[in-house]
Amino acid sequence: MRVLLTGATGFIGSHVARLLVNTDCEVHALVRESSDLWRIEDIVPQLHLVRSDLRARDNVKAQLEKIRPNMCLHLAWYAVSGKYLIAHENIELLNASLHLASQLASLHCKRFVGVGTCFEYDIGSDCLCETSPTRPRNLYAASKLALQIVLEQLGNLTGMEVAWPRLFYQYGPYEQVQRLVPSVIVSLLRNQVAKVTKGEQVRDFLHVEDVASAIWAVAQSDLTGPVNIASGKPITVKEIIEKVGKIIDRPELIEYGGLPYNQSDPMFVCADNRLLVLNTAWTPKYDLEQGLRQTVEWWRAYLQSTESRPTEN
Repeated sequence: MRVLLTGATGFIGSHVARLLVNTDCEVHALVRESSDLWRIEDIVPQLHLVRSDLRARDNVKAQLEKIRPNMCLHLAWYAVSGKYLIAHENIELLNASLHLASQLASLHCKRFVGVGTCFEYDIGSDCLCETSPTRPRNLYAASKLALQIVLEQLGNLTGMEVAWPRLFYQYGPYEQVQRLVPSVIVSLLRNQVAKVTKGEQVRDFLHVEDVASAIWAVAQSDLTGPVNIASGKPITVKEIIEKVGKIIDRPELIEYGGLPYNQSDPMFVCADNRLLVLNTAWTPKYDLEQGLRQTVEWWRAYLQSTESRPTEN
């Protein structure tokens, strides 16, 4: 099978790329000329790198005509922490993604797997299933939902199967350090105070390797439309941070209430993941304790390797 993968240099996409190279697939990874390959540098020889910005439509079209993939896993998006929710890049990538999908359909690509977000839903106090009402509250979520809706209709018209994994919360190796779990881990490993909120928010966290394997499980299945990718197990932010503190053995460095709550941040987000579990062969590799320990050890090794490098004059 020839698979086109976008977003291979990102946090989640790098883990999907790593998983795919261990299959019998011929993996073509669409990456920008300016992309930093640090997350996938060890597997680059096993990938067919396709150098192009997704927004360069003529070049993308020419590349697709050469590759003619059987399947596309589309993970590329703008994801800079603190900026992506309201960035104009969401609109640009919505348009570019529609062009990508349209070109793939014209080339008889059998299956298109996009990646959405739990924030497409109308988030309240209940666990979210795929039939829950949608109500995006920012440009990022609105762009994702708009893409899913149009892709569904494109699939109906062309026969290209379209699946839409909706991701909840992830953690694990290669995550941006500004995010919750790595920011706490890095602070504690450096013997620095980690300021956090009171931690009463309820979340649904899944290790990124399990996220990647769930996306691939959906891709290999007959599922179409939205599919929640999550653990299905609610846990408070404070419980997660407490586990990190215990693993590193520096709980006294955690300052609960040191940061205020973000007023736009919901207090409860959890998934019903039964559609995924009952219709694919997916099972998670990690429970939360195992996943956090693996993540801590990855960050420990990463910090040691980067901080021991000589400083250039």
